[in-house]
Amino acid sequence: MWRATVNSWNGLIFALRSEQAIREELAALILSVPLAWLIGTTPARRIEMVVVVLLVLVVELLNTAIEKLADRLTTDHDKQIGQVKDMGSAAVGVALAIAGLTWLFAIAERIGWV
Repeated sequence: MWRATVNSWNGLIFALRSEQAIREELAALILSVPLAWLIGTTPARRIEMVVVVLLVLVVELLNTAIEKLADRLTTDHDKQIGQVKDMGSAAVGVALAIAGLTWLFAIAERIGWV
């Protein structure tokens, strides 16, 4: 259990040092906590708002891992590797859409539109 925790921490630190997108999403996560407190109308909604930002971070970490592994396999252009990288990017896009819609719904709820 301890070793797994250390490995996870090392992976997160490496991702933070090497990937701008991870740093941006961590900043969004830090900002999401107080903003969710202000915008969310219930404790469950506040938690939901933070969790969807965590979801984006998780998917970005997985996408980064796929890209790093693919780059390690070959530096040559490979159509299938490119498609795999594109699918990882699509996963990040879907996670961002889920987070965006969740936050828009919470804002609409706060201002009384729903």
